[in-house]
Amino acid sequence: MNSSALQDGKDFTIIMGGPFFQLLRRIGLTGSALELMNKRAIIISLLSWLPLFILSLVKGQAWGEGTNLPFMEDLEAHIRFLVALPLMIFAERMVHERMKMTVMQFEERNLIPEPALEQFRKAIASAYRWRNSFVAEIFILILIYVIGYSVVWNKTMALDTTAWYTEPSVGQGNLSLAGLWFRYVSLPLFQFLLLRWYYRIFIWARFLFYVSRIELSLVPTHPDGSGGLGFLSYIVYAFMPLAVAHGATIAASIANHLFHEGAELLDFKFEIIIIVVVVLLLVLVPLFMFSSQLMDAKRIGTLTYGKLASRYVHAFDAKWVRANSADEELIG
Repeated sequence: MNSSALQDGKDFTIIMGGPFFQLLRRIGLTGSALELMNKRAIIISLLSWLPLFILSLVKGQAWGEGTNLPFMEDLEAHIRFLVALPLMIFAERMVHERMKMTVMQFEERNLIPEPALEQFRKAIASAYRWRNSFVAEIFILILIYVIGYSVVWNKTMALDTTAWYTEPSVGQGNLSLAGLWFRYVSLPLFQFLLLRWYYRIFIWARFLFYVSRIELSLVPTHPDGSGGLGFLSYIVYAFMPLAVAHGATIAASIANHLFHEGAELLDFKFEIIIIVVVVLLLVLVPLFMFSSQLMDAKRIGTLTYGKLASRYVHAFDAKWVRANSADEELIG
């Protein structure tokens, strides 16, 4: 095998790279192998949540009757920054390890034909370029600070009544100090990590697409029932923390409406269905890239091994049933 392609496959990762990762390394919140995961999760979560608690406490909006939605009763804020955000960070290590192991399997199982090794290497190199893109992460920030505020904030967060992030004396959506931190620091940080995950999944799907363009050496009779590609399903489990983060966030948002607005759970049935479908599609759609090759392998395998089976049963019938070979033992 081409040694450079093999080495690239062993070191494959879409997690350790990009400007934000390099920034975390410079400030000592991660290492070259995703160390300090607990420290990183605690500091980023506290950076998002603790100033909101302190500023709302100083303003008298942490709890009490003076605010329609006190900070301590805002389940969505607590779940988003203390549960979902750490889960997105914990998912990095799991996805990194599973994904590296998965890409190695293409080479260790000899699924990549010798003439296609260079094409496989280029697919890995292309994934690295997209992962390290400075433009991509800047675009995510622009998306958050421009579109996120002009569309998402005005339609989903701004209130006509008082909440912990609005000035109690005004009550018309003017932001308090806690609200300013929430809008310009906490929420953008959460959204950045979330969109960065979507970008990483896009890179993974793009990589699998280019690998699926290679004519892989699939074996129809492989015991995994998937021609030798059964290992790809292992990566699905690595995304469980990310899926739980999505579920927890939407559940907390629904809980706010139930407890503070008197809404009914069935009012949000479409939102629940949509989030379940979206998360499943994010995780499973990249694996569909190999459907065409798997169907071809099954079709060709059915014909090829069908011919072999026919020769065998005809020979068996001719020797043991019709010719009745009494001079030979059946067992042996």
